[in-house]
Amino acid sequence: MDNIKALLTTTEGRIGRQQWWIGIVVLIIVSIVASIIVSIISLGNATVIAWLGVLINLVLIWPSYCIGIKRRHDRDNDGTDLKILIAGSVILNLLQASGIGASMVDVGGVSYPMPPIWLTILSVIYGIFAIYMLVQLGFLKGTTGSNSYGPDPLDAAA
Repeated sequence: MDNIKALLTTTEGRIGRQQWWIGIVVLIIVSIVASIIVSIISLGNATVIAWLGVLINLVLIWPSYCIGIKRRHDRDNDGTDLKILIAGSVILNLLQASGIGASMVDVGGVSYPMPPIWLTILSVIYGIFAIYMLVQLGFLKGTTGSNSYGPDPLDAAA
């Protein structure tokens, strides 16, 4: 349990792909559980769901940053692209929740905001960048041996 806590709360050092995936799975499970709870307590109110989604996003920023920055450090990278990814997530989440430029669509008696085309295009661009980051964080091998961020986590495991 201490390993998971350190994984999700510290930014020092490096982690390998396996540890990153473990952290991501933990965050996905927390996000799904939180989203289910939000859906239950909001009683179908789309506006409440959207703003509670922003809150969930904000709560998960620090643990996401911690595992992401350690993974970027493993690839000998300072993590600027990770900061852009996280900032983009927050901005898109806020834009969607605020409904800027959105028109309301009635679906089964519940009104949902339909995003404007510019927000949809921005979301697609962000999605492409997120796929790039997924490859960087989850699939590419880290720097072999020590780098400027610390020793190789695979050497320490052996």
